[in-house]
Amino acid sequence: MTFPEYAAYWWKYFDGIIAPSIWATLRMLSASMLLALLFGFTIAVLLILYGPQGLRPAPNRYKVIDFFVNSIRSFPIIILIVAISPLTRMLVGTTIGEKAAIFPLTVAATPFLARILENSMRAVNPQLIEAARSFGASDWQIITRVMVKEALPLIVSGTTLAAITFLSATTLAGAVGAGGIGAVALNYGYQSFNNTVLYTSVIILFIMVQLLQFTGDWLYKKIL
Repeated sequence: MTFPEYAAYWWKYFDGIIAPSIWATLRMLSASMLLALLFGFTIAVLLILYGPQGLRPAPNRYKVIDFFVNSIRSFPIIILIVAISPLTRMLVGTTIGEKAAIFPLTVAATPFLARILENSMRAVNPQLIEAARSFGASDWQIITRVMVKEALPLIVSGTTLAAITFLSATTLAGAVGAGGIGAVALNYGYQSFNNTVLYTSVIILFIMVQLLQFTGDWLYKKIL
C-alpha cells in the first residue's frame, strides 16, 4: 500500500469513526466532571463541617457521610458501572450511549472529588481559620473565602488528577456500550484486528492526557 493509499485509508476511519468518538469522550468527561465537582464540593463541605476537627463537629453525621464516600470509592469503576446499570436504565432510559455513561461516571467521580476537596481544604493553616472566626466570619464565609481560596492550588492539582483518571474511566464505560474513544479502540481496533484504529486511538488518548496535565499545571502555576 502506497503512502497516499494508506493516508486515504486512515482518514476514512478517522473522519467516520474516530473523530466523532473524540467529541463523545470529551462530552462525557466534561459533563461528568462538572456534575461531580458540584456534588463533590457539597459533600466535602459537609465533611469539613462535621468532621472530628471540623467547624461544627458532629461525629454521627460525619460517620454516615464518610461511610457513603468510602463505600462508593471501594468499587472498581467498571464494576460500579455494571452494578448500577438498572438504576441508570431507570433514570436515563437506557444503558447504552453517552447519556447513560454520564450518570455512573458522575456517581464514581463524586466521592473521589469530595475526598480531594476535603483533604485540600483540611491542609489550610488552622490559624487562618481561627483568625477568620475571631473576626466573626460565618462557617460558609470561612469555607469559601478562607479554605477554598487558600486551598485553590491543591484543588486544581487534585481536579486535574481526577480528570485524567476519569478520562480513563470513559474508555471503560465504552467497553460496556457507552461509546467514545474507548469503544472505538476496543470494537473497531482490537476486536477487528485493525491496528490502525487501535493505535490511533491510543495516541489520541495519550495526547488528551498530556493536554489535561498541561492545562492543570498551567492553572496551578497561574494561581499559586
